[in-house]
Amino acid sequence: MQTFQQYIGGAFEDAGETFETLDPATGKPWAQMPAASPADVDRAVRAAEAAFFSPEWAGMTATQRGKLLMRLADLVAEHAPKLAELETRDTGKIIRETSAQIAYVAEYYRYYAGLADKIEGAHLPIDKPDMEVWLRREPVGVVAAIVPWNSQLFLSAVKIGPALAAGCTVVLKASEEGPAPMLEFARIFDQAGFPAGVLNVITGGPEAGAALTSHAGVAHVAFTGGPETARHIVRNSAENLASTSLELGGKSPFIVFDDADLESAVNAQVSGIFAATGQSCVAGSRLVIQKGIKDAFLARLKEKAEAVVIGAPDDMATEVGPLCTLKQRDHALRLIEASAQAGAKVVTGGAALEGQGFFFPPTVLDCSDAPEAPCLSNEFFGPVLSVVDFETEAEALEIANNTAFGLASGVFTRNLTRAHRMIRGIRAGIVWVNTYRAVSPIAPFGGHGLSGHGREGGLQAALDYTKVKAVWLRTSDDPIPDPFVMR
Repeated sequence: MQTFQQYIGGAFEDAGETFETLDPATGKPWAQMPAASPADVDRAVRAAEAAFFSPEWAGMTATQRGKLLMRLADLVAEHAPKLAELETRDTGKIIRETSAQIAYVAEYYRYYAGLADKIEGAHLPIDKPDMEVWLRREPVGVVAAIVPWNSQLFLSAVKIGPALAAGCTVVLKASEEGPAPMLEFARIFDQAGFPAGVLNVITGGPEAGAALTSHAGVAHVAFTGGPETARHIVRNSAENLASTSLELGGKSPFIVFDDADLESAVNAQVSGIFAATGQSCVAGSRLVIQKGIKDAFLARLKEKAEAVVIGAPDDMATEVGPLCTLKQRDHALRLIEASAQAGAKVVTGGAALEGQGFFFPPTVLDCSDAPEAPCLSNEFFGPVLSVVDFETEAEALEIANNTAFGLASGVFTRNLTRAHRMIRGIRAGIVWVNTYRAVSPIAPFGGHGLSGHGREGGLQAALDYTKVKAVWLRTSDDPIPDPFVMR
């Protein structure tokens, strides 16, 4: 079996303990991973703290930081095939997606490389004639970045990129489910020429996560994952009063009106729920379909779902690979069974595939006569679509907003004024109109409610890793007036 190491203070090292990681396509172990102890976490944070205050990093100009990030982007692009191979092996994501996604991850680092020396302060038109006042944006300090196993190179880039552009240092904790690509990424980062300790990469379970998020040296926690883990992180951050940005799950509505381009909407729905085997926080997992086109839409969707190529994730012909863990597969089965008991009808799929690995077929559940079915409110994190129909625009909006989540949404209509009304009315951080599952480093990404807070991507993400310092400079040579009166 392959063996991976953690990366602390610019050096690769073994952890005190290890664990086996499984190949989701076979269900068998294939590599040994380091399990960071609280002592390892402490050393990683201290290394990041030392780097943050070091002249090698703190004394570096923003332009110089940008050049290092550009070098990192080039290395990520160069090593994308290797990173894609590892992500596919360790998580079960299909190679055609990991290859394309990781190649695009380099663009995130290029974006933040260019943004590094564009993070500006401001001059204030202060109301006191003998004062000059301006604002400086300074890095917050050590950032704890915690990413899940799905799309982890992308989800780490939207944290590492803006944090380093702002001048912070980072301790990245990869998920204990499928950490191989992040530990390999540490080797690539090591080649880019950053000072030791600017990035530290560890992995491990809840014990490591708790030690990291509560550490006194951590100033900000950037987390992607589930709401329950996020609650623990918020509680832990009470120890160090760290700020948080939380990108959590979703139960995103995919709304199709009867004037939509049917074929385009069906294809987008396939992308929204079956791509990445449904293991995406923005999965369009609730189809909200106008009644007049429901039957035609579901007939086409069923045909496409049953034609999806399910197979080995390292085969470029595969369209749906295995789920990452056995736990996910069992969760999907339980939720489907409970939904069926509540009146949901299985249109296609619904049962785990026989044989090795954690394979699960594209599944469609019609819940139009089962409004209380648990599949409508609970996240599967798998290729399972729940369908509910509507008659009026107002009803569609009510159904769309009937969720505790608020991450993404899709609207399919040719009616421009209707589209604008839906954009205003949907409570979500992202609204895709006549498209779905599109991302860019230029556009912010995030939600509200149980989908979290804060934004990743775009200028706002870089600003979130800064704090504002107000500077007052008195320009008068006259003696300071009455010291007992506030100026």
